Amino acid sequence: MESRRRVLIVDDEPNIVLSLEFLLRQQGYEVAIARDGEEALAAAAARPPHLVVLDVMLPGLDGFEVCRRLRERAELAGLKILLLTARGRDVDRVRGLEEGADAYMSKPFSTRELMTAVAELLEGSGE
Repeated sequence: MESRRRVLIVDDEPNIVLSLEFLLRQQGYEVAIARDGEEALAAAAARPPHLVVLDVMLPGLDGFEVCRRLRERAELAGLKILLLTARGRDVDRVRGLEEGADAYMSKPFSTRELMTAVAELLEGSGE
């Protein structure tokens, strides 16, 4: 029986990835990393995470498309998705939520707000 929550970070900015990985591991989460959309889809299929922290602007498939494709997979029905992006306009936020994101946060972000959002999203997911 697994008790640690798995979080998949999907971002192509090394500094963001390092920062998020550190914060999440410090809180006891198991962390996996993908640097583009295709890698994210493969990682989610190989070892389904409880939460994906997903950038919108990625090489290849963008975060909106990744979000949509993750939502199409029945085996990932309980997956939570947090879009974390520099695209803070209302139209982007609405599109992200329409594509299936559970939450949307703009960069630059407050680490406290991010960790609160992660905890809230994971509270209701799983045993």
